[in-house]
Amino acid sequence: MATTTLSVSLLSGKGGVGKTNVALNLACALHEQGFKILLMDCDLGLANLDVLLGITPEGNLQTALLGESKIADVLCPVAPQGFDVLPAASGVPELTDLQPDARDLLFSRLEPVLHNYDYVLMDQGAGISQTVQTFAALAAVRLVVITPEPTSLTDSYALIKVLNLHYGVRDFLVIVNQATSATEAKNAFSKLHGACRHFLHLEPVLLGHVRADKNVPEAVCRQQPLMRMAPGCPAAQDIQALAARLQRLRLSMLDWLAPRQVLQPLPAATLQDLPAPPRARRTAMPRLPHYSRHAVTPAAQSFLLVKPAKNFSQKVYLAA
Repeated sequence: MATTTLSVSLLSGKGGVGKTNVALNLACALHEQGFKILLMDCDLGLANLDVLLGITPEGNLQTALLGESKIADVLCPVAPQGFDVLPAASGVPELTDLQPDARDLLFSRLEPVLHNYDYVLMDQGAGISQTVQTFAALAAVRLVVITPEPTSLTDSYALIKVLNLHYGVRDFLVIVNQATSATEAKNAFSKLHGACRHFLHLEPVLLGHVRADKNVPEAVCRQQPLMRMAPGCPAAQDIQALAARLQRLRLSMLDWLAPRQVLQPLPAATLQDLPAPPRARRTAMPRLPHYSRHAVTPAAQSFLLVKPAKNFSQKVYLAA
């Protein structure tokens, strides 16, 4: 049977950028357009999708991993006709960095369930843990959520750099969240785009932006999705536009998705398989600062924080 399910990994370099809120409301918007959605809480160990929805799940990914319940039994329907949440556990540090055998077991149990949906949205934890990297590499699409803040830009660049180095990932979509205007969103993305193009030789693509909106924190406090509490507000309108663009992307990928699994096999070679760099000779010269391949170097930081974008034409993936 041909695969039509699009797996999307939602990522952020740092916490506090609104990634989980974007994931939840993007799932709501896609479901309102008639698609079957599975929203997975992949922030293993510090899950909070259930808090945003005001639900108390009886099971989660941890119980499924331990074999105490089946994946299908821990799904939480949040809307009729195909909108389910797969919750994770909170306060379980052992889940933040799963061992390879545990990850393989979890993925083998997930795969048969995922084909029941049009979209599988995976809300990752913030940062660059091994579990985050693995889920990101498994997805067909990676969606990085940023804000215009300098720390968000530098941490998102570091996340993209690590995924590129470890797994050879080169395709990233970007959402600029909490933007005061389209211009601010464009300027934030142009800095990230410029640094990635210059230093990593890859070009992320802007999916769109979500405007800063007072209704967003109110929806969080009410434990309701924004798309239900205030469907006509500016941020909700932006999320509807993002959902429409994501659907056009899915349609364009159907031939590519058809022969594949929902979760893509991991590349054979990871950073751990690469030979260690040669040891430097001892020298009487003063030591210069050393930057690992993972670090955001001062040169890259200047692109992200100081250097203005020049001759930049905004790229919006499948723009409306």
